Amino acid sequence: MDAAPEEGSGGWRRGWASAGALIATVLLVALVVMVTLSNRARDDAVAWERHTYEVLWLTRNVDAAISRSEATLARFVLDENDRTGMAYYDEWRRAGRQISQLSRMVRQNPEQRRRVDELQQLYNARGQEFAAAAAAAVSRQQSGGVPFFYQAGLSETGPKLRETLGAIADSERQLLQRRRAETRLFDEQSEKLTEYLGWAAVLMGLGAILLGLMAYSALTDRLVARREADTEANRAMALEYAVQERTRELREANERLRAEAAEREAAEERLRQVQKMEAVGQLTGGIAHDFNNMLAVVVGGLDLAKRKLLGGSKQDVETHLESAMEGASRAAALTRRLLAFSRSDPLSPEGVAPSDLVRGMLDLVDRTIGERIIVHTRFPGEPWHVWADPNQLENAVLNLAVNARDAMEGRGELTLAIDNVSVGENEVGTLQPGEYVRIGVTDTGSGIAPEHLEKVFEPFFTTKPVGKGTGLGLSQIFGFARQSGGDVTIDSTVGIGTTVSIYLPRSIQAAEQAAERQGRPAETQQVEMAPPGMHILLVEDDPRVSRSTQSSLEELGYRVTACEGGREALELMEASPNIELVITDVMMPEMTGPELVRVLAERYPHVGVLFVTGYAGEGEAADLSGYDMLRKPFTVSALAEAVSAASARRASVSPHASASAAAE
Repeated sequence: MDAAPEEGSGGWRRGWASAGALIATVLLVALVVMVTLSNRARDDAVAWERHTYEVLWLTRNVDAAISRSEATLARFVLDENDRTGMAYYDEWRRAGRQISQLSRMVRQNPEQRRRVDELQQLYNARGQEFAAAAAAAVSRQQSGGVPFFYQAGLSETGPKLRETLGAIADSERQLLQRRRAETRLFDEQSEKLTEYLGWAAVLMGLGAILLGLMAYSALTDRLVARREADTEANRAMALEYAVQERTRELREANERLRAEAAEREAAEERLRQVQKMEAVGQLTGGIAHDFNNMLAVVVGGLDLAKRKLLGGSKQDVETHLESAMEGASRAAALTRRLLAFSRSDPLSPEGVAPSDLVRGMLDLVDRTIGERIIVHTRFPGEPWHVWADPNQLENAVLNLAVNARDAMEGRGELTLAIDNVSVGENEVGTLQPGEYVRIGVTDTGSGIAPEHLEKVFEPFFTTKPVGKGTGLGLSQIFGFARQSGGDVTIDSTVGIGTTVSIYLPRSIQAAEQAAERQGRPAETQQVEMAPPGMHILLVEDDPRVSRSTQSSLEELGYRVTACEGGREALELMEASPNIELVITDVMMPEMTGPELVRVLAERYPHVGVLFVTGYAGEGEAADLSGYDMLRKPFTVSALAEAVSAASARRASVSPHASASAAAE
């Protein structure tokens, strides 16, 4: 009699629960779709905003290219030098290509497309005006191209051309303001929909709790009915048997837990080693793949150039040789990155103020970490200088900012703080007491667990998910700081955030040199080419590299004497006192390059020094300081610039010594 009403009541409750779940699911799906559409609209607005920035950048480049071509043409009609004419032609063609690129970028905007077409017509008209002056300069008859250039300067085409460029830029700025407003609108819509989605999730959670309570109530009723059906004797026997079994299981479980803990610890250690080896294998495989691609370009280009030399055109040979040079340059760049990772590549330190460097890279940091992260900065009133490699320091700060972004999952607050501090004995790591500049990067992310803090500077260790990090970033920063005479510290609290601080020693000499560079006239900072006929001693143990370098130096007009080692170099110096510059490799058998230079500095202080190297260990990097250095591989142009710089340094450091040596 009572079963029918209870069954009907249960069916009614199940029906309402199913209907509520269906409605909640439909609402949740609708909110998810609306959030997705809003985010997609916001992304489209951001993409159009980026497109506007690119158009503005391109208009400035077009204006700059046209200005440079006009200036170059002015020099050409005066000096009638073919190289100046080619420079004018290249700049004018570059402006034309940029206008074509601008036309493609604004093709979806009819009004901007009309302005770009008008700009193209003005560009063609201006080109005809300049072509007359260039042709007259090429003919070199009578007064040349000066009258034509003067007439072109009086033409209204130039002002109209720049006016059209300004109109294009002004229109893009207006579009930029409107698109920024659209981006803010879509951001607000997305935040509101996300809030609604959260409330929907809360309501569904409450519904799930209610359904769970109902299920629990029904299950409890069934259990009570079953217990009442059991007899008291069976329950007592079952309870006694359960107690005995549970006691035995606990003893066995205790033993298993101890054994599993020891086994787990050993397995985790093996897993870490396997992961390290796997990362090394992935790195090695990637390097081999990149080098094979680069060598394929080099070998293929040289082989094709060799074939073309037998019967092809000069242009084909130059094209293949340029492809080979490009592949070799990419291989050299990869080698330098590997040496930087292994901390075997010598730094290129110079006087730098971390405050000015970080202030100058704030735009780069903003673009890298995204607009949802708020960046705070703190700089000292008086910026201290340090002696460090500015490129490595900038990479270190940017790497820490990226790590902070990942820890905050793209949203939070990032603080870049530069402080002038005095460090006491044993206060910070292995630092000696003294004055330091501290570069601190603080985030409001998830933090790092205490058991992981001791391992964060180990190579290949990372707390990021698989595929999100290699574990090399902090180890490279640690190596850079130690090579620069400083140290790195990390302070992290789970749920609050992390602070990584780089300490670099203050350098008074670096500050004085920076002040001297700022006060020095611009023309005195230019390096003049070394005079042809200068006698150079080349010290290189690899015969192929020696022959190539000697041929390049002779091509530049220098007299070259080559040898294979430091001992022979010292003998040649005694026999030839008129040697003005020594170019030496760093890593050589018997006597290294720095060891040779130390002897030369004592015996021949007037002789200039240029190091040529593709590798230098940490112990050798300090010996290279104060001398010019050229990295292998290098081009003839790079060799010429390095020789000129080393010769200029020799003349500026010891002019009296040079004069006395020349007199002898």
